[in-house]
Amino acid sequence: MNKLSQIFKEDSHYRALFLSLLFSAIGFGLYKGVIDNYMAEVVKIEEFDRGLTEFFRELPGLLLVLILAIFYKSSAERMYKIGMIIMVIGMTMQAFISPTKLLVIAAIFFYSTGEHIQLGMKNTLSLEYSKDGKGGEALGYQNSIYQIGNLFGYGVIIVAFALVQSTALFSPTFMAAAIFMLLAMLVSLRMTGQSKTDKNKSRFYFRKKFSKYYMLEVFYGARKQVFFTFGPYVLILFYGADAGTISLLFAISAIACFALAPMVGKLIDRIGYKPVMIGDTLILVIVCFFYGYAHHLFDMHTAMIVCCVNYVLDSIISLASMASNVYVQDISDDKNEMRATISTGISVNHFITIFIALLGGWIWKVLGIETLFLISAILGLCNSAYAATIKGKGE
Repeated sequence: MNKLSQIFKEDSHYRALFLSLLFSAIGFGLYKGVIDNYMAEVVKIEEFDRGLTEFFRELPGLLLVLILAIFYKSSAERMYKIGMIIMVIGMTMQAFISPTKLLVIAAIFFYSTGEHIQLGMKNTLSLEYSKDGKGGEALGYQNSIYQIGNLFGYGVIIVAFALVQSTALFSPTFMAAAIFMLLAMLVSLRMTGQSKTDKNKSRFYFRKKFSKYYMLEVFYGARKQVFFTFGPYVLILFYGADAGTISLLFAISAIACFALAPMVGKLIDRIGYKPVMIGDTLILVIVCFFYGYAHHLFDMHTAMIVCCVNYVLDSIISLASMASNVYVQDISDDKNEMRATISTGISVNHFITIFIALLGGWIWKVLGIETLFLISAILGLCNSAYAATIKGKGE
């Protein structure tokens, strides 16, 4: 706690923010640990349908600008609370609806709407609550807190499915996740601070100086989408992984991210955001190659292990995405502009990710997973090349 007091302003509400994030992360860990297997085993969603499902999960990110424009007078704290309420509703729907494609997609869409509202606000609040020069560390610790919660949720799923191999566990898991989301929402009510409203009438904030940030979000969103959507599903449909195995993989990723997130944050503050943006791609190319071609190089059991290792590596290098938020903080005139830009960046990110979701499902079904992850590697290289054109701090 003493360490956190050196990073965050004492009069801020970072404690309530972190506790709320912890509860919501536990709920998400429970949800994420089973949702892919639930869709594959119960709802019978296959390759292309998985892309279609992801299209609707990502659609709220594209609509985020319009949602925030409606609430442009609201503080970041209030928007965070609104996001939490919608997440509670969406998770509750998932727990009680019948397992049909249409209803499941509707529940995913609802939950995702709240999640995307919260996504921009939690980064914004962490930066606003941090002391000068501590933005990278603040985001790093926020990431670590979230990973702790995810880890707890994944751990519960690992134990549950080790004891009972049954699809009957899916519904109670969604109910438990809804309860933790409700706790997170209630804790967020303690965030009574009122950050200044934007001077602009909309959070749809485009300025020429942020054009490179927006483009970086497009590249990052595209390559991230491939792993986030199809990484676990490849293991389930192609290699036959069950919910316990998937949750164990997520747990290992959470542990790695928990341990390394503060280090990545410090690295961003120490060497600057530009080298971090560029450097992560070298690992990404290797990760994508083995994820797409492992089954050609090894037997299926070994190939699955190789893919799991590379999934963890992708989770680790994804931490470097914090660098873009620090980049925005560095070039923004004030915190209102920073908040508006980050929120808009999320929507810009989704302009391409919703199409990657649809296209990715089709590519996997028609051209195979090799082509899918080859494209991801190429997008990563484009991201790195473009990041090399931005000016680092002090340049």
